[in-house]
Amino acid sequence: MQISLKGQVALVTGASSGIGRATAQAMAAAGARVAVNYRSERDEAEKVAAGIVQAGGEAFAIKADVSSEPDVEALFAETVKRFGAVDIVVANAGLQKDAGAAEMTLDDWRKVIDVNLTGQFLCARAAIRQFRAQGRRDVSKALGKLISMSSVHEVIPWAGHVNYAASKGGISLMMKTLAQEFAAEGVRVNAIAPGAIRTSINAEETEGEAGEKLLRLIPYGRIGAAEDVANAAVWLASDLADYVVGATIFVDGGMTLYPEFRGNG
Repeated sequence: MQISLKGQVALVTGASSGIGRATAQAMAAAGARVAVNYRSERDEAEKVAAGIVQAGGEAFAIKADVSSEPDVEALFAETVKRFGAVDIVVANAGLQKDAGAAEMTLDDWRKVIDVNLTGQFLCARAAIRQFRAQGRRDVSKALGKLISMSSVHEVIPWAGHVNYAASKGGISLMMKTLAQEFAAEGVRVNAIAPGAIRTSINAEETEGEAGEKLLRLIPYGRIGAAEDVANAAVWLASDLADYVVGATIFVDGGMTLYPEFRGNG
């Protein structure tokens, strides 16, 4: 069965690389018009958009810092100006600033929370306002679809990454609360929690000896690809997932099964 998002508009934040890029490309391949958001990698975002256009789709790249309220408002306004609506929002933008908790600066704590958690709230709020303003469209059963990008570290503690883990734990309950609040209006809010995903940014952690060590934490026996997450996002955005509300889909090869306990701990 082929999933179609024809006639829909998808806005993907942090789409210049990695999971965001793969998600933007997958949304376009399914028929959606795509706003490719970036913060600093303009050339890469332009390449993503150009690749979608060359493949017969519609896309444009747009700069916005998701932790900035004015930027988020401008991001949604420009997408509506270009494409007339927003039907799908994938709040993917995020970052890490790692340190032990005793050494972590307040600036690094705040930066990660501002982008990873507050940024997702600002995008969620703008999305819901836009869904309400445009009303029901004939392109989907739902009024709108919001997908939060979380992490296995919303449930697995991660020493040395307290700001990141806290942001992802916050995303989990934020997503569920939004789902509870807006489901009656026809807004479907869900999340995806990736595990170890191989991208150009984390090649040092996923290749060679480090990659072999990482595989011990993945029962399924392979490190994930960005396309694994993108495929889940397309399904969640489609009417095939119309009865899925307030759920987190773990795309992790079984990492959250705590494989260290396969031998009884």
